[in-house]
Amino acid sequence: MTTVAADIEIRDPATDELVGRVRPAGPEEVDDAVGRAVAARTGWACTDPAERAGRVRDAASAVRAQAEELAHLNETETGRPYDDGLGGVLAAAGTLEQYAELGPLHRGRSLQGSWSATDLMVPGPRGVVAAITPWNDPVAVAAGLIGAALVTGNTVVHKPSERCPHLGRRFADLLASFLPDGVLTVLDGAGPTGALLSAHEGLDVIAHVGSIAAGRAIAEAAAGTGAKVLLENGGNDPLIVDDGVDPQWAAEQAALGSYANGGQVCVSVERIYCHRGVADEFLAALAQEAGRWVYLPAETGQKVLGPLVDDRQREHVHSHVAEALAAGATAHAGGELPAGAGAFYPATVLSGCTPDMRILREETFGPVAAVRVVDSFEQGLAEAIDDPHGLAATVLTPDMAHAQEAWRALPVGTVKVNAVFGGAPGGAAEPRGLSGTGFGYGPELLDEMTTTKVVHLQPAPPRR
Repeated sequence: MTTVAADIEIRDPATDELVGRVRPAGPEEVDDAVGRAVAARTGWACTDPAERAGRVRDAASAVRAQAEELAHLNETETGRPYDDGLGGVLAAAGTLEQYAELGPLHRGRSLQGSWSATDLMVPGPRGVVAAITPWNDPVAVAAGLIGAALVTGNTVVHKPSERCPHLGRRFADLLASFLPDGVLTVLDGAGPTGALLSAHEGLDVIAHVGSIAAGRAIAEAAAGTGAKVLLENGGNDPLIVDDGVDPQWAAEQAALGSYANGGQVCVSVERIYCHRGVADEFLAALAQEAGRWVYLPAETGQKVLGPLVDDRQREHVHSHVAEALAAGATAHAGGELPAGAGAFYPATVLSGCTPDMRILREETFGPVAAVRVVDSFEQGLAEAIDDPHGLAATVLTPDMAHAQEAWRALPVGTVKVNAVFGGAPGGAAEPRGLSGTGFGYGPELLDEMTTTKVVHLQPAPPRR
C-alpha cells in the first residue's frame, strides 16, 4: 500500500532559510481531485472551443500581470535567478496564448466515401489529464501541458514538484480562477502522492516531465489502468565540438549550455566531445568562461550562477565530479564544494573524462562541463550516439557535411547545429530511449491530448 510522507519542508536554496511547509495529499485528497475532474469533464468537453480558448487567454493575461510575483516565488523555492525565472513565466504566458489560438483550430478531416454518405474523422478530448511537472522550469512546463489539455476540452489534475509547491499551487490556482469548478485542481506532494495519482483509474492521460525513475514508475502504473502516457524524462545531452571551429565561440556555447540555470535545464549540455585539433584552446577558453559564471556578479560580462535546487541535488552533482577526479579527470575550474550557506556549486570544467565515468554515462544536472577529447569527428559522433538517452544534442561544426551526418545519425528528439539553445516557435519533438515518449509541446501536443473517432453517416432506406 502506498503511504504518504509527513509534511514537506521547503528551504530557500540560497540561504537555507525556511520558506514553508506543505502537507502532501493522501488517498482521500487524490480521490477528491480526480473525482471533481471526472464530474466536470462532460460539461467542459461540451463547452464551445472558442469559450474554452477565451478563458485560457484570460488566464494568460493574469499570468503576465503576476509575472514578478511568480518569478520571486520561483527564486525563493528553487534558486533560479529572478531574471531567468521571469523569462520562464513570460514564456508560460506566451504558451497559454499560443494554445488559446490553436485550440479552436484543431480539427478533423472529411473522407471520400460513397455519394450518399458522409465520413468524418473527429477529434475529441480524452477526458481527465494528470499533469506532473518538474521544478527546474516549473511555470513554463506546466503551462504547456495544462494549456494544451484545457483548450482541447480535457479536465486537469496538476501535481507540481514538491520542491516548489507554493509556486505550483499559486500558478494553478491563478488559472483555475478563470475556469469552472473541477476543471483544474492541484495536489501537493512528492513521490508517494504522484504514485497515488498515477495509479488512479479515473485518469485518461498522464503527462509527466521529470526524472527517468519517476517516468518508469508512471508508465508501470498506467499499464494497469490503460491511461495514455506522455513522458519527457531525463537526458544526457552531448555537445560535439568539431575541428576548425572558433574555440572561443565554441567555449561560449559550451558554457551557456552547461551553466545556464545552474546546469538544471532539461536540455543542458551534459557531455562534450572535443576534437583534438582545437582541444587545448577550447579548454583554456572554457575555463575562462567558467570564471564569468559567479554567484553574485559584480563586473561587466559576469553571469548569474544561482544555487542548485537543494543540498540533495548538490550532493548528487559533486558525487559525479569527485568520482571523475578520483578516476583521473582534471579540473580546469571549480570541482570543489564551496563554504557557507546555500546549495551553491561552482561552474566546473573537467577534462580527461572517459566513457566509463558516471559523469559521461548519467545525467549530472549541474554546472559541470565534462570534456572528452577525441581524435576525429567520427569518433565524437559515435560516442555521442552510444548512450541510452535520447532527448537532445548539439553539434558545433563549420563542415555542413558533418552537420548533415550528425543530425541524421543522432538518436535524439532535437538536434541543434551551431547553437546550444534556440529554435523556431511551434516546433515539437519526441524524445527517445530512456528520455521518454510522445510530443510534450508544440501543436502536436493537441493531438496527444485528443482521441479521434471515425463517423460514417449514411441515410436510412425508405420505409417499406
